[in-house]
Amino acid sequence: MMQPPPANVSVAALLAACRATGSGFDEARGADGLPRASWKGFLEGLAQMEVSDLAVRQEEASRLLREHGATYTIYDDPQAADRHWKLDILPLVIGAKEWDWLEKALKQRSKLLRMIVRDLYGPRRLLKEGWVPPGMLFANPGFLRAAHGIEPAGGMSLFHHAVDIARDSSGRWRVLADRTQAPSGKGYALENRVVLTSLFPDEFRDLNVERLAGFFQIERDSLRSLAPQNKHDPLVVLMTPGPLNETYFEHAYKARYLGFTLVEGADLTVRDRKVFLKTLEGLRQVDVILRRVDDTFCDPLELRSETWLGVAGLMEAWRAGNVAIANGVGTGVVETTAMLPFLPGLCRHLLAQDLTLPNAETWWCGQQKVLQQVEANLERYVIKRAFLSGAGRPEFGAKLSGARRDELLSRMRAFPHEYAAQELLNLSTAPVFYGGRLEQRPLVLRCYIVPNGDDLAVMPGGLTRVSPSPQGMVVSMQNGGVSKDTWVLSDSPVEQLTLMLPPVVSMRSEKNAGEVPSRVADHYYWLGRYAERLEGFVRLLRAVVQRLAGEGNEDQTRELEAMVPWMVGLGYLPDRFGSGPVGKALLARLAVLILSRKKDGGVRDLLGRLRYNAFALRDRISDDTWRLCNQLEQDSQPRSQRFSVPEALLMLNKLVLDLAAFSGMEMENMTRGHGWRFLDLGRRVERADNLMSWVKAAVHPGPRNEAVLGPLLEICDSAMTFRRRYHTRPQLAPILDLLIADETNPRSLMWQLQQMSRHASQLPRDGQEGNIGDEKRQVDGMLSIIASTHFPALAQAEDREPGNLLSLCEHMSTSLSNFSRSVTQHYFAHALSRVR
Repeated sequence: MMQPPPANVSVAALLAACRATGSGFDEARGADGLPRASWKGFLEGLAQMEVSDLAVRQEEASRLLREHGATYTIYDDPQAADRHWKLDILPLVIGAKEWDWLEKALKQRSKLLRMIVRDLYGPRRLLKEGWVPPGMLFANPGFLRAAHGIEPAGGMSLFHHAVDIARDSSGRWRVLADRTQAPSGKGYALENRVVLTSLFPDEFRDLNVERLAGFFQIERDSLRSLAPQNKHDPLVVLMTPGPLNETYFEHAYKARYLGFTLVEGADLTVRDRKVFLKTLEGLRQVDVILRRVDDTFCDPLELRSETWLGVAGLMEAWRAGNVAIANGVGTGVVETTAMLPFLPGLCRHLLAQDLTLPNAETWWCGQQKVLQQVEANLERYVIKRAFLSGAGRPEFGAKLSGARRDELLSRMRAFPHEYAAQELLNLSTAPVFYGGRLEQRPLVLRCYIVPNGDDLAVMPGGLTRVSPSPQGMVVSMQNGGVSKDTWVLSDSPVEQLTLMLPPVVSMRSEKNAGEVPSRVADHYYWLGRYAERLEGFVRLLRAVVQRLAGEGNEDQTRELEAMVPWMVGLGYLPDRFGSGPVGKALLARLAVLILSRKKDGGVRDLLGRLRYNAFALRDRISDDTWRLCNQLEQDSQPRSQRFSVPEALLMLNKLVLDLAAFSGMEMENMTRGHGWRFLDLGRRVERADNLMSWVKAAVHPGPRNEAVLGPLLEICDSAMTFRRRYHTRPQLAPILDLLIADETNPRSLMWQLQQMSRHASQLPRDGQEGNIGDEKRQVDGMLSIIASTHFPALAQAEDREPGNLLSLCEHMSTSLSNFSRSVTQHYFAHALSRVR
């Protein structure tokens, strides 16, 4: 294994030693070893640094990506389900003159594909006249018959288009693939730019690197212009498969950047051939859908019936022209390797021009002569599945053994139309900083095109991906690739334009309920509940662990012995602990509750539920809030495999502080819109329910152990208030007064119910703010019971005739459950239709 060079080695020395291997094109330097003109300024600045400078910047890049929550799911790797996005700190640099040529070529290609899609779902002249083979179209699962004949709102199906390009050995750009269904990567390219400009601010400014904000502004305005009716203030939503999708971070990031509402299929419904967003106030009509759900999942009525990612009736609404979809359903028909061989001829036919940006030489095996040619020269080609349904890695003919080669050829002969052959390009390489060294790695650049009025706009740069190894032949993030920022240079100073919100903005402002979809309110509500549930559980565990870590005096021993059956009553310990053992069995059980990811209701499980709901709100919560989520995850990691009481206590103390900071961020930094209201409502419901559970377990079953009352006060963060106010040892009557009836104690049941009543009075009801509904009446009923109860008498009666306090706790728990169910049915599930 290579050791990194000493930290004081200059980058100039590394640059001198870094040479491209093989005959591939070197992006940074010419055959003479000197920097290319476009790279000269950046490499000269780089040469003035030491390795330690780059190492610090690489660590800073990783830290920023972690704090921003930039993730990319690796489906085939269970150990890296949500791995952090990988970014090399050295950009790919492209000169102004070369980019001008690329920009024109990309526009031509995008215009061509738009014409092809329009024809294939319209008159099909290209099919009738023989420009496109019938087998290439009708064997293609990307061709969706349900989309045939639809005249899309806004006049276009193919809105945004991505092109994967790479250089051949001569340095000429070639196209490897087109992405036309739901192209990914623009959000990651933006995140890369945000990170790189903070690492190389002087270089970025001095080299006149083209900004990305102008492109995203064009994309935003073009999407809004697609609205079929409401041109003045259209509702544009970004439709995502949800937090489990590989690129969900990008969906949330881009939605926030463009100012669009992030939705899942469950957030939308179709009524009268129109698409509506389920909001807290009712249904609000959607004008434009920016689609990141694969087209076959979009509508279970007309496409794949087993999916829950789409919206029933969406195709009919699109067919009626009541909603614009970008990209339109079915545009994946040209996202196929099989189409590439026909594009040069189609370009001459449709545009009367030669195809400026050539493809890597590609052949579709659905033609007999082509299949025979590929069979005879298999070692020259990369064999790919031709159509969208063809998952799996490409096969490199030169690397196939006899048995594998025969198996592949057998499959190709049986289903020739499902395969395509492409020449094996010797990809160009660029320097990357890895493990304290500079090395050359192969790369592929993904470029993006969107409409701009009657013209097209190309992102100045794109998403560069490099192979995970210097000899890698497959460049893909799913295969462990690393990304780069792409710097397109300008010959003159560039305008400093940004669509970013100022960094002091902590949360999105929710001016009205229409900005909060019901699913979002649901996630806010459960984020509040799980944050409070986790805090309560951590405080309970800390109280136990503190007594295990203490001096073992009589009071601590007595309280610990009382807490064990209390935890049994709460369901955290098995019934066999009812006699109160405090030995190794208790330590082993605590280790499971604190450290195990598989324990339902344990610390790690609750933290995962909190993080899931926070991730589902990634487009709405602030970066600081997300940093706290990351801090919670970090502080919950054990330092060693062996459980120890001191280490557990240290961890629990950190988690209490992290959760307090999370609560403070909620109270001090969030605007008081409906998102905050449901977040706080969830917290209040959970705190009230926890309190009733704790009190109920403390007094039942009898006889009551008074030693549990001190820990109860401690867990409820009310011990100091009790001592200052009552000047007595913990007793049931004053504790009930403080924890249940006290209007000034933010931990009391009365306080929670008062906050819930205030929230309930301001929830939308049938489109009208302040209309008293079932939820308000339910809370007021609970308040009335508490106000009419004389707790000193109740405590005295509990000593003589146990059961009344237990009944009160059970009644309150049931009422809280009914309240939560009512909120869910009314605002999250939309059992009743309320159209705005």
